[in-house]
Amino acid sequence: MKEIGFFPTFIESYFIALGVILGGALIGGIAAFLTGQPPLTAVYRLSTDLRIWAIVAAIGGTFDAVYTFERGLFNAETRDIFKQLLIILSALGGAQTGTLIINWLTQEYIS
Repeated sequence: MKEIGFFPTFIESYFIALGVILGGALIGGIAAFLTGQPPLTAVYRLSTDLRIWAIVAAIGGTFDAVYTFERGLFNAETRDIFKQLLIILSALGGAQTGTLIINWLTQEYIS
């Protein structure tokens, strides 16, 4: 199995986190509608609650990130640490973008 390059991984982590936020919140809104809860409030709440899970899903689980940091520290491969930090920042950006899109759509922040 061939390992994927850094830039495709960087872009994929952004869009995976974005997709987890948008998909999870919108499907959760459907579930809230079916159970008689206010759907827009549920979508907004879910978008904020799913952020950490979107980041974990985008970086491929926590064990790979921990292994990369360990390899970078103990084997003096600082390049791997830097790459992993950029991938985590990309996932953070995707989760933040998804949350902002949900905030714009639901306008829950306006009182």
